[in-house]
Amino acid sequence: MAINLLQAFEVGKYIVSQRLKGRKQYPLVLMLEPLFRCNLACPGCGKIQHPTDILKQNLTPEQCFKAVEECGAPVVSIPGGEPLLHPEMDRIVKGLVERKKFVYLCTNGILLEKNLDKFTPSPYLTFSVHLDGLRELHDKCVDRKGVFDTAVKAIRAAKAKGFRVTTNSTVFEGANPQEMQEFFDFLETLNIDGMMISPGYSYEWAPDQEHFLKREQTKALFREILAPYKTGKKKWNFNHNPLFLDFLTGEKDYECTPWGSPSYSVLGWQKPCYLLNEGHYATFQELLDNTDWSKYGHKSGNPKCADCMVHCGYEPTAAVDAMQPNNVGRAITSVLGI
Repeated sequence: MAINLLQAFEVGKYIVSQRLKGRKQYPLVLMLEPLFRCNLACPGCGKIQHPTDILKQNLTPEQCFKAVEECGAPVVSIPGGEPLLHPEMDRIVKGLVERKKFVYLCTNGILLEKNLDKFTPSPYLTFSVHLDGLRELHDKCVDRKGVFDTAVKAIRAAKAKGFRVTTNSTVFEGANPQEMQEFFDFLETLNIDGMMISPGYSYEWAPDQEHFLKREQTKALFREILAPYKTGKKKWNFNHNPLFLDFLTGEKDYECTPWGSPSYSVLGWQKPCYLLNEGHYATFQELLDNTDWSKYGHKSGNPKCADCMVHCGYEPTAAVDAMQPNNVGRAITSVLGI
């Protein structure tokens, strides 16, 4: 089963409750960044480009809990930086699980195996391990040899201890569809709890700005990559709403809901989203109330948003669409793995 049945039920219940309250803008996934430091320097990521004084900072567990409670989202994704560099990450995760939040701890896998004993398996905790392809491609993407083998070894160790493990993969311009399909086949042999994929996004501070996909490129590439899955020849285990995959291949046309995945870090609540850095607010309510959301998303005409099809902006849209009567059956089928 790809999508956690308990998670699917709770998120669905949460969406219904927000609708009954008449809310049109509400978060589904909090992107919680307790630190920006990392033990890699991936050319497609700009987090470690922050000044040294910011890279030295950590959110305290109490700050994390306050942000989670203030936001109210049922799912908390913990990216970075590398979260396992945080000296109190185990305490942060424990506190979030106790609050019955569905936690996705995003890690490059380098420190995962030696830190497993600090955590307890739970349906509320998933380790999301970054893998962008098979050995040669992934090690090139992270600019260090040996990381692929270390991450795969850590995945096997985590699964052996009873943890939920998913992978997250960014697909950049020039990706070979057949090689990506072979990569998905390999991931299936690891008995993971789902794969997450997203097109490369033009993160403003990323050193490599040449390999981000344009919108029509994204659709064409994902149509080719996912063709065996769409035709039923492959049963790859995606940890995605199937409607989001339809969006990636151009079968669905969605608008971005940037408030669906707000980002909180040592700098505060990032405006307007995880990918664009146009300042920060002190509170989540200020982010909701003071951001002119009409200036963002594909239809806004904002050139920064023109080619973005990333999951943090569009999967919340797909999740809400999945609650429509004509889509509920398909969403349930996906959750049950039928």
